[in-house]
Amino acid sequence: MQTLSAKDAKYGFGRLIDLARAEPVAVAKHGRPVVVVLSVEEYERLKSLEAPEMRTERQERE
Repeated sequence: MQTLSAKDAKYGFGRLIDLARAEPVAVAKHGRPVVVVLSVEEYERLKSLEAPEMRTERQERE
C-alpha cells in the first residue's frame, strides 16, 4: 500500500484517485496514516464481508 502525505493528496487529488483505483492508498498527516482511500470495487467487496449485525448497525447510522 502506498502512502501519500495529506498535502500531496490535496494538491495531487487526481493522482490519488488513479493510485486508489489500483490499490488502497494511505493518507498521512504529520507522518501518521489517518485514512485509506480505495476503489469502489474494493469498498463493495469489503462491505460484502461484514457480519450481518454490523451491516444493520452501519445502515442505521447512514
